[in-house]
Amino acid sequence: MHRFFCTALSSLLLFPALLPALDAAKLAAIHPAMEAAVKAKQAAGIVTLVMEKGKVVHHDAAGMADVAKGRAMEKDALFWIASMTKSINGSAVMVLVDEGKLSLDEPASKWLPELGKVKLADGSAPEKPITLRMLLSHTAGIAFPRRAPSDGAISLKAYVASLLKTPLAFQPGSAYEYGFGPTVAGRIIELVSGMKYDAFLQAKIFAPLGMKDTMFNPDDAHRARIARTYKMDDETHELVPGYNPFVTSDASVTHMVEPSGGLFSTAADMGRFYSMIANGGELDGVRVLSEKSVKDMTAPVSASGKMLNYACGWQVNIETQRVNSQMPVGSFGHGGAFATNGCIDPQSGIVTVYMVQNVLVPDSGKPKDAFQHLVMEAAGITVKPVATVAKKTKP
Repeated sequence: MHRFFCTALSSLLLFPALLPALDAAKLAAIHPAMEAAVKAKQAAGIVTLVMEKGKVVHHDAAGMADVAKGRAMEKDALFWIASMTKSINGSAVMVLVDEGKLSLDEPASKWLPELGKVKLADGSAPEKPITLRMLLSHTAGIAFPRRAPSDGAISLKAYVASLLKTPLAFQPGSAYEYGFGPTVAGRIIELVSGMKYDAFLQAKIFAPLGMKDTMFNPDDAHRARIARTYKMDDETHELVPGYNPFVTSDASVTHMVEPSGGLFSTAADMGRFYSMIANGGELDGVRVLSEKSVKDMTAPVSASGKMLNYACGWQVNIETQRVNSQMPVGSFGHGGAFATNGCIDPQSGIVTVYMVQNVLVPDSGKPKDAFQHLVMEAAGITVKPVATVAKKTKP
């Protein structure tokens, strides 16, 4: 099944179907749907973007970026994209794979010797060596760390060293546990490239794609464009400002570069990144990744013989698990902790980007579902309802 799925996905990436242009009337329905979501207090403000085969066909903003200040949401608003960073991190690893400097399936201790010293809780050595594929797909056994006052204040090097001092949660490759394996992979990028992590992303991904608004620590000009984070007050049921640990007190106070979830970006920038992936690693004549690396990176992995809905930094819609219920099986992308989301349908070449800053807001996923549903309708694509898909299991 795994081989069949990967072959099918590869074919879709290489030969996207030639579909008619998206229905403009259906795309026009996105704005009132997002305004209705704002009115229903499912978000304070939302930015939506749709690209088809590398071209923007919809880009819109609804609601407010800062309610108290009366600042309307703008299309170029900046958002903390949280775990959407993982897909960029996976792509950065694949840049070095293309250069022949890394391999997904060799022991990662080849580049980070400390990985060869990790133990399980009983003090025994792992049965299999940890690989980059395991690190990127949360199957390495890297335990979810306890929160500490030093989080965000130390270097990536020091943080990874602390992660590897904790016993593995399970035998590498035997199970899935969402955690900080991608952060360890990010440190390997530094070691192999000889560059700081953020500088590597800038040189190899952001600059080539023209992603001028994607960064770990926004300067003052970019900070002025950050959409405020909102939560739902338990008693008043009103949206009120929420805490975001990545928005520091001022530009001079920086947060640790975090490969698992530290980036800020805009809908437009993320749309360009996803369009590059949808196009097999190239956009506007600029090749960032090989087609082979894109296919390998976005193919779901298996653990103990069971296919997961996770790849190397990507969540994948498979028959038994649908992360994005309104997108087809075979689509892939990633969500963020504060409800942001990006998704690629490789068959049509359609990219959706949904930007919001919600934490503890009930029904905050409904506007994203409504948005993606309208996009698929506009493309004339019928998506199998979730109820007809095998029961979803815990990712």
